[in-house]
Amino acid sequence: MTAIQFAEPADAEAISAFAEASFKHTFGHLYDPADLAAFLADWNPPAQLRAQIANPDYAIALVRGEPGTILGFIKMGPVDFDLPPDQPTDDAVELHQLYVAEAAKGTGVAAALMDWGIAWARARASILYLSVFVDNDRAQAFYRRYGFVDVGRNAFRVGNHIDEDRFFRLDL
Repeated sequence: MTAIQFAEPADAEAISAFAEASFKHTFGHLYDPADLAAFLADWNPPAQLRAQIANPDYAIALVRGEPGTILGFIKMGPVDFDLPPDQPTDDAVELHQLYVAEAAKGTGVAAALMDWGIAWARARASILYLSVFVDNDRAQAFYRRYGFVDVGRNAFRVGNHIDEDRFFRLDL
């Protein structure tokens, strides 16, 4: 069984670095370096993560490897994007981020974090939303296995570059 633990304020720097490295590895090749740098400059700063860790409306959970390295994390919290007009926002929460280290993919870390995140969401809401890059087929297939359905387009800005993400929804 994969051990999941809540993030502590002292984890903020490591989570920030892990998220940035994961984003660069997966998507960095898509962007002009200046756009990528502009995006990453204020995307997941440690101070923001510490504030979210302290905020009861958010939950950040980790899976650690040896010796305490982060193998993956999930961030849950209030919906903070503009959903399509036909999508309800009352009684809804968002899966903000789910990142897994390359070496841990296929080991059950993502599934354990997702199961944890869905349980967290069920205790607070009746709808769980997330946003995923339109060309991230692996992530979309993963979310569909959990019952998420595509409910619309989300413009996702990285510097001056605008990608198409898709909103996914799970009724809890």
